[in-house]
Amino acid sequence: MFLLALIMAKFEQAVISGAGIGLRSQHYQEILADKPEVNWFEALTENYFGDGGLPLHHLEKVREHYPITLHGVGMSLGSTSPVDHNYLAKLKRLIERFEPAYVSDHLAWVSVDGHFVHDLVPFPYTEEALKNFVNNVMQAQDYLGRSLLIENPASYLGFDCADMTEWDFLREVVARTECDLLIDVNNIYVSAVNHGFDALEYIKALPPERVKEIHLAGYEDHKDYLFDTHGYRVHPPVWELYRSALDYFGPVATLIEWDTDIPGFNVLMEEASKADQLMRAVA
Repeated sequence: MFLLALIMAKFEQAVISGAGIGLRSQHYQEILADKPEVNWFEALTENYFGDGGLPLHHLEKVREHYPITLHGVGMSLGSTSPVDHNYLAKLKRLIERFEPAYVSDHLAWVSVDGHFVHDLVPFPYTEEALKNFVNNVMQAQDYLGRSLLIENPASYLGFDCADMTEWDFLREVVARTECDLLIDVNNIYVSAVNHGFDALEYIKALPPERVKEIHLAGYEDHKDYLFDTHGYRVHPPVWELYRSALDYFGPVATLIEWDTDIPGFNVLMEEASKADQLMRAVA
């Protein structure tokens, strides 16, 4: 029954294309007043879990004019604790109300035994962790009645006990759950520099047909490592890697993600325009 529901959900979901922009409260009024030419917006899931108030009101108004996606940080799919059905119930209400093209979360955990951390925490890429992650993804997809997009994190440390690469882990998750992928090209670049692997090898190890969305953002260079802040324009080497990713994946819908020191909306539009131009060149 789940496979049938998943097939129907994939069929019914809206399709997004081109470059989108992360929806931030600083830009609500400008977006609603000017109706800029943006292909789609990504809303941060947990910002809209309230039963009412201005965030939901503004999202409803934006949704009247633009397709949206929902991107979360709280599903904690890598945790060994049971899947939080209270969280999933809130998410399902949002999905039913706003009909997002995609729903995504991370290859990470944020809570265990009711205790939460305010960050995306890594875990070792082992067969045991894989089985746990797959089980949690399957439970979430079954509850929501649709496939999820799983995003790769930026990382700063590795685990001696890991017995597979991150890309092998993601490939297995896709094979075992029928989920899709949200590939953050900035995160791949940051992790590749920090750990010394080939970013292009990572990208070419993933199944192109399962990559439904790409994220682009900026990082900080701390000399001996890169720190993913999502607080800057996309850096030149990330643009270069993005072009290579488009050559391999095709012109996948791409988000300009900016989470700290959020600039004027015109800056985000400029970054989105660059992504659109590269997608058109590939197409």
